[in-house]
Amino acid sequence: MIERYTITASRTDLAERFSVDVPDFYKERYNAAPTQLLPVITSSAPEGVSLFYWGISPEWSKNKMVSEKIINVRTESFNDRPALKRALMKTRCLVPADGFYAWKKVGKKTSIPYHFMMADRETFSIAALWEEFEDTEGNQIQTFSIITLPADDIVNNIAERMPVILNRNGEQIWLDKTSGEEKIVDLLKPISASNLNYYPVSPGIANTSLDVASLILPTPPADQHGNLTLFD
Repeated sequence: MIERYTITASRTDLAERFSVDVPDFYKERYNAAPTQLLPVITSSAPEGVSLFYWGISPEWSKNKMVSEKIINVRTESFNDRPALKRALMKTRCLVPADGFYAWKKVGKKTSIPYHFMMADRETFSIAALWEEFEDTEGNQIQTFSIITLPADDIVNNIAERMPVILNRNGEQIWLDKTSGEEKIVDLLKPISASNLNYYPVSPGIANTSLDVASLILPTPPADQHGNLTLFD
């Protein structure tokens, strides 16, 4: 499961990279986590950046089982769930990012966090789906779920899943409301493994209240309690 990522581009750089309007509310994120309001670009409004909740709004997040199910959507699920296939054709969005985190299990109770990024360290996009619903007070809530697939040769050294990362041509197809099913489904595959680099980072990313630049600095491998480990 992918449950953390980074988007550290400046407002100006983000606007230039995706040719979109970026509102004042945008800010860099070093530890983007579920239930938080995060920037997305939707196929319904591809000209600008919107803020949607990742997976679920905070007041709904107490239901852990529900929350875990809607943070990520597995590519394998589209063939088994018609509702997801319909969403794939109607409510697509991009999640701007420049890295994602994954944990490597090195023992029953020990996991080490790693930060993955493009080899050129450029901003990229993650394929996602969004939805809108009404909460118990009648407010309209928008959420998104990141699409994941089995890890490629690089990511598989650390974790079993990775996000679907799109290149610039893929982004155009993904946001185009007229794109056919064959073109969309063809995008749901790993990028070239040679495009990714990774390194261990601070176990502090486990704390969703921390969102500081030091979290993405290379750090000697340590478990979630901060204990240094020989495993790498």
